[in-house]
Amino acid sequence: MRTISLSSPLKALAAVMLSVALLPTGHAAIFEDGEARRAILEMRQRVDGMQLSQQRSAEEVRRLSEENAQLRRSLLDLQGQIDTLRTEQSTLRGQNEQLLRDAADLQRRQKDIAQGVDERLRQFEPVKVTLDGQEFQADPAEKKDFEAALAVFRSGKFPEAGAAFAAFVRQYPRSGFVPSARFWLGNAQYATRDYKEAIGNFKLMLSDAPAHARAPEAALSIANCQIELKDTRTARKTLEDLVRAYPQSEAAVAAKERLSRLK
Repeated sequence: MRTISLSSPLKALAAVMLSVALLPTGHAAIFEDGEARRAILEMRQRVDGMQLSQQRSAEEVRRLSEENAQLRRSLLDLQGQIDTLRTEQSTLRGQNEQLLRDAADLQRRQKDIAQGVDERLRQFEPVKVTLDGQEFQADPAEKKDFEAALAVFRSGKFPEAGAAFAAFVRQYPRSGFVPSARFWLGNAQYATRDYKEAIGNFKLMLSDAPAHARAPEAALSIANCQIELKDTRTARKTLEDLVRAYPQSEAAVAAKERLSRLK
């Protein structure tokens, strides 16, 4: 025989009905039909309430289960987003480090370029020069060309030195180097026995810079050129003018000696 399983509310209702049925006949008569119906209705209400409560509990469980599942899915999605953000952050960190390296390289290159520009500009900026007791500003190119010509003179290549100093005077006619350049040009011409040209350059130097430190030497060199040209009378006058104009100079001492020999 198959056993029928009843739910708890139904079991309770059946138990009440069974207890009523088992009461003695005398006692059963006590219950009127209305009271019995009320009891049964109350019992049914209780049973319905219990069933409704169970249904609500089951629905609550399902709802909580669904919410839990949804929460798990949300957590998984959130974890995925976190992993994605970490990956992006790592990528951005790497990009930022590369940008910092690139910026540092760019700054170094800019610094090198700026230094290079400054060095090139300095090549064209006037520099302070002190030569033969004179101070003046000169372009680096002037200084370089003058020193190159003087180096040629000191090497004993007098024709080449004369050409170099003549080119310098033509190229830089207003340079502070010009008096000294004319002095060395005259000496180079004297060394090559071009006495007339030498006299002309020495005189130009004296007229342009009579207070120059080498002016007495230039006057003495003019007299030497005149002596070489056998113009003794003019040479004597040049030496006498030298002694009067620069009495304290070493050239004046040499001029007095030459005057004594010319008599």
